[in-house]
Amino acid sequence: MEEDPVYEKAKQKALRLLLYRGRSTAELRSRLREKGFTRDIIEKVIDRLAELKYLDDGLFAREWARSCAVNKLWGNRKIFLSLREKGITAELIEKSIEEARKEIDEKEAIKRIMEKRFRKRDLSLIAIEKEKNRLAQNLMGKGFPAGLIFDVLGKLEEFETSSS
Repeated sequence: MEEDPVYEKAKQKALRLLLYRGRSTAELRSRLREKGFTRDIIEKVIDRLAELKYLDDGLFAREWARSCAVNKLWGNRKIFLSLREKGITAELIEKSIEEARKEIDEKEAIKRIMEKRFRKRDLSLIAIEKEKNRLAQNLMGKGFPAGLIFDVLGKLEEFETSSS
């Protein structure tokens, strides 16, 4: 039995997209729709790729959450929003973040960001209110909760003595 050439073209496009980086089912569906493929062809391709284990939202969400938490040092809020944007369900996102946080919790991530930021600078700058505010804004932009940020910033003296 010969495969439909449109299906084959859609499948090849999907495989190329997945080779570039992992994607969620919703992302892949959207990209194939942008390329003009019909809903029936897209669903057939997605079903086949899921059957072959090339498309797995659970695995994608866990790997994305881990990468963002450990490598990018993002807070849970930003990780949640980025996965939500990719069409992952809230329940799956929560599980993925929880798993990633076993490796590095938000407090540790904030400490690592601070260490990187001030490694080559005079740490006495941390005491300056302007610098604290700049750091707090940066950490909020990375998705960390304000309470945790101010808790860690409130303990800067500990950070200064442990880094020296």
